[in-house]
Amino acid sequence: MATALAAAALAVPAQAHHRASGSDLPAVTPRAETPVLHDDDAGGNADADDPAIWRNAAAPGRSLVIATAKEGGLRVYDLEARPVQSIAAPPAVGEDDAPGRFNNVDLVHGLRLSSGRADLAVTSDRGHDRLRFYRIDRDRVGGPLTDVTDAAAPPVFSRDQAEINDQRTAYGLATWTDPASGKSFALVSRRERTSITLLELLPTATGTVTYRTVRTLDLPSSFRLPDGTSWSPCAEPDELPQVEGMVVDPANGTLYAGQEDIGIWRLRADLTGTPKLIDKVREYGVPGVYDEETEECTPGADPGYGGTKISADVEGLTLLTESDGDGYLLASSQGDNTFAAYDRELEDANEYEGGFRVAPVNSTLDGSEECDGAAVLNAPLGDRYPNGLLVVQDGHDAPGDGDRPATDFKFVDLGTVMDALDG
Repeated sequence: MATALAAAALAVPAQAHHRASGSDLPAVTPRAETPVLHDDDAGGNADADDPAIWRNAAAPGRSLVIATAKEGGLRVYDLEARPVQSIAAPPAVGEDDAPGRFNNVDLVHGLRLSSGRADLAVTSDRGHDRLRFYRIDRDRVGGPLTDVTDAAAPPVFSRDQAEINDQRTAYGLATWTDPASGKSFALVSRRERTSITLLELLPTATGTVTYRTVRTLDLPSSFRLPDGTSWSPCAEPDELPQVEGMVVDPANGTLYAGQEDIGIWRLRADLTGTPKLIDKVREYGVPGVYDEETEECTPGADPGYGGTKISADVEGLTLLTESDGDGYLLASSQGDNTFAAYDRELEDANEYEGGFRVAPVNSTLDGSEECDGAAVLNAPLGDRYPNGLLVVQDGHDAPGDGDRPATDFKFVDLGTVMDALDG
């Protein structure tokens, strides 16, 4: 399978190589930011990663942003970016086992539970190699999220606790409801591997949610370049180019998956058919040598086979939908701190439509750097965001706090993003 997919990747023509600067793109600025998280003992090892936006249909101005904080669990914010609820990641099974670590989050709307239909937040728990499910009730006393994960939910990829502790576990996440069958699914990628697995979400008679594996697909880990040589991105020994950012277009069941050091794939959300590489990172094809002492790669000469719009890692895929079927696939280009926009419509071959960067407002409200996760919602959200909302992770919050790792989430008025892309 991997050989056929690698060949399919060659269908993408080599592009003229140009390392455009992020400063060439229009800038948008955030309207608010969440309180900073610190990935250290004092901060509870909390590290902002991936957001999702839940719209309160009855009162859009009381909508929520639900976000992962890795070992810090889940955070819930209101539209003022103020904390509403904090949920701890589950503890380690044993003293020497990995603790819970929430990597990505997405939403499922109207899943039929034994207690009635409900909206759910779904997270990938990398620490335990499982999915976790939280029912959303905006007005519930004690906080809007309630854990409804079935206690018997199995590991996604691992056979036993020893494999779980190796942490080649559930990583990236996207949800999808098939309109034909009404069934809901999660697509989950595997850390340090190229695998994506399709899980069917299964409500239980007791009101909890579990899942079963439908099928798994492996993307390529090596590629044949136009000069006939074979190339794999430089990495630690036995580490393959992983996928994290993923999103499904609900209109046609198309999955977009960001293979961090390779580019963006388009494939069917049911994981059948042949994936197509719709864009490559600039670093595609660049050789490298891994230094075990520094744990870093030293790049060689650039042969010019990469793309021109995104720089590794490609992260944070999210879909900006419009009522007429148009819209954009947005991708975080982590290597140059920008965001790329691709046409949502398949008949337009997901062509590049432009990009932008999230820039600082002032010395205390900064922009977004090395963005891991992003979420967009093109719908009115009360007086605060009547044009919709874009939420992006900031990997280096400023002004920060000395040498402490500092991350948070930025809230951007979607109207300013649309103006930047339309300009």
